[in-house]
Amino acid sequence: MYAIIETGGKQYRVKEGDVIFVEKLELNDGDSISFDKVLAVGEGAGLSLGTPYVPGALVSGKVLKNGKGKKIMVFKFKSKKNYRRRQGHRQPYTKVQIEAVKAAQ
Repeated sequence: MYAIIETGGKQYRVKEGDVIFVEKLELNDGDSISFDKVLAVGEGAGLSLGTPYVPGALVSGKVLKNGKGKKIMVFKFKSKKNYRRRQGHRQPYTKVQIEAVKAAQ
């Protein structure tokens, strides 16, 4: 059974045992988290779609770690004007392991 959850303005397709990287959450390592914004849950013919969320559906997980992604370089320049700006950015993330997917009864 899988579920489609929404967190941090993005949607993720998850099932038990998956490890996902989501936008940074204000939680510590080892904390548990439950996602209640479940857009769809089930499998095959038993798929339940929400309008917009499935009532009673819940996905629980555990925070493995908080960190930063790889550095990307942001470079701006204007030709023939001697204008150049270079800046680096590392996006913070939270690594979450999905422990259970519960559908509404």
